[in-house]
Amino acid sequence: MTQALSRSDVGSAPPPGGTLGMTALTALAPASWGTTYLVTTEFLPTGYPLVSGVIRALPAGLILLAVTRRLPHGTWLWRSLLLGTLNIGALFALLFVAAYRLPGGIAATLTAVQPLLVVGLAFLLLGEKPTRWRLGWGLVGVVGVGLIVLRGRLSFDLLGILAGIAAAGVMAGGIVLTKRWGRPEGAGAATIAGWQLTAGGLVLVPLALAFEGLPSGLDLRAVGGYAWLSVVGALLSFLVWFHGIGRLPVVAVSFLALLSPMVATVLGWLFLGEALTAWQGVGFVLALAAIAAAQLTPEVVRNLVRFPATTEGE
Repeated sequence: MTQALSRSDVGSAPPPGGTLGMTALTALAPASWGTTYLVTTEFLPTGYPLVSGVIRALPAGLILLAVTRRLPHGTWLWRSLLLGTLNIGALFALLFVAAYRLPGGIAATLTAVQPLLVVGLAFLLLGEKPTRWRLGWGLVGVVGVGLIVLRGRLSFDLLGILAGIAAAGVMAGGIVLTKRWGRPEGAGAATIAGWQLTAGGLVLVPLALAFEGLPSGLDLRAVGGYAWLSVVGALLSFLVWFHGIGRLPVVAVSFLALLSPMVATVLGWLFLGEALTAWQGVGFVLALAAIAAAQLTPEVVRNLVRFPATTEGE
């Protein structure tokens, strides 16, 4: 098993199905993150968000370290710590603060601005010029997610709002820096995921112990929920996510995160009896359109626009 994972870890072979297949595979990561709300509310003990973050990240990271048998060294010591803090530790902590202080809809809408932040950071750090196409669809995605998740009476909390925006910011920074720094020679997605999940989990440990302590009397339901979050919501999802970031345009990847609140809403409808409105249907259409359109490069868009005119001229 170790040998097989190590070969796939390098990730040198082209993805099956080309860019479309790689995009579909990468989309499974944010889709799996959309299950977190349902699992947390229905399976886990209440009042332990930071502990849940540790249990979600640290075991998955340690498993990947054991499988890949490679530790960071040199500049990758501090890079892994920084990326793990941004992509895992700080992200989890800020999301929990936003979720506890704001209605879930507002928190999800705030984090939906992440693709727009990635556009700006990609220009500053990667030299990728922002296009009006992706900026426009970024705004459409925010509107779509807002229509999906904003329901009922709204309440605002300054700390919660700042935490939600900061969560979008640290995730955007983690995505762009992961793309900018790439990977050390011979290290693949499993290695990078192991380093970052371990670092992010370790960052959360002192916070969890200081503010929450350890939950007691876990039943099989809670154990199953934690297992899902750790195996599917961390180990497999971040392995796929970092693999996709290395293969796809960074701005296009960032739009896939819009799938998370969409999946959460669908699961709430299926399993918790939450009603869906016509406006939410419109939101789904807009969010899906934004995700799909963001995968197109400016060249492809121009060709699609020019093709009908060329055909008519002929």
